[in-house]
Amino acid sequence: MAERSFSERAFLFKRFVREQREVFRGERLSIAGLVIVGMFVILAFIGPYIAPYAPFEATVNEWGMVPKDKTPSAAHWFGLTRFGYDIFSQAIISARTAVVVGLVSAVMVVFVGANLGLIAGYYGGWIDETIMRVTDIAYGIPFLPMAIVLMTLLGRGVSNIIIVIVALFWRTTSRVIRAQVLSIKERPFIYAARVAGASDLRIIYRHIAPNVLPMTFLYIAFAVGWAVIAETSISFLGFGDPDVISWGQMIHHVFAGQMFREAWWWYLPPGFCIVLLVMSTFWIGLAYEKVINPRLKVE
Repeated sequence: MAERSFSERAFLFKRFVREQREVFRGERLSIAGLVIVGMFVILAFIGPYIAPYAPFEATVNEWGMVPKDKTPSAAHWFGLTRFGYDIFSQAIISARTAVVVGLVSAVMVVFVGANLGLIAGYYGGWIDETIMRVTDIAYGIPFLPMAIVLMTLLGRGVSNIIIVIVALFWRTTSRVIRAQVLSIKERPFIYAARVAGASDLRIIYRHIAPNVLPMTFLYIAFAVGWAVIAETSISFLGFGDPDVISWGQMIHHVFAGQMFREAWWWYLPPGFCIVLLVMSTFWIGLAYEKVINPRLKVE
C-alpha cells in the first residue's frame, strides 16, 4: 500500500511538472522572469559567501579614515557608502532578505487567503458573510500606516515584517478564490462527489482546490512582488531590522544622509534590483493569467 501511495505521488508530481511546462511553453517573457527570479534565489543562497566584504565592514585607509573618494572603482565596483561599506557586497547580500521575505510572505498570504476563500465560497451563509465582511474591513486598512503601527508594536525584525505583510495582504486572494469556488461548487462533478458520500473537506481540497490552482499560482507570483515592495517600503521608512541589510535599508541610508543628489552609485544598484525582481514576478504571473483567461493568448 505504501509503495502504491509513493508511485501515485510520483505520478502526480510528474503530471504537475508537465502541466507547468505547458503553462510556460512559448511564453518568452514569463520564462525570462523565471530565469531572473531563479538567479536571485541562487544569489540569496550564495551571496553572503561570494561577497568580497561583510555588509557592515568599513573600508578605511592607512590612517583609519574612510576614503574621501567613494565613487565606483576596480576595488569597489558599486562604490562605498558614507560609512565606507562596500555597496556591491550589500546589494548581493540583500538579495537573501528580499527572496526570503518575498517567497515566505507570498506562500503564507496565498495559503491564508485561498483557504478563507475556499471555506467562504463552499459553505456560504453566515460563514461566507462573516469572512467577506472581515475582508471588507481589511480592504479599508491603509497598508503603510498600519504597517508602521504593527512594526512599532511587534518590534523590528524580518519575521515581524512577514507577519505584517501576511496580516494585510491576504484579502485580495481570499475574494478572488471565493468567486471561483462559487462557480465550481455548482458543477455536476461536485454533486456526484456529494452523492458518493465525500466529506466537505474532501470536496473542498480534493475536488475544488485543484481547479483554482492556476489562480493560486498567479497570486503567489504577484504576492512575491507585493511582498518585496512592502518590505522595501517598511525598511525605507526605518522600521526594518537594523542588523539585516536589505535594499530598502540601503536606500533609507542614502536619504537619511542627504546624499541622494550626489551619491547616485549608492541608490541605483538596490533600486535596479528591486525593479528587476518585482518585474520578473509579474512576468511569471502573465503565463498563469493566460491559463485563467485564454483570450489573452495571441495566436
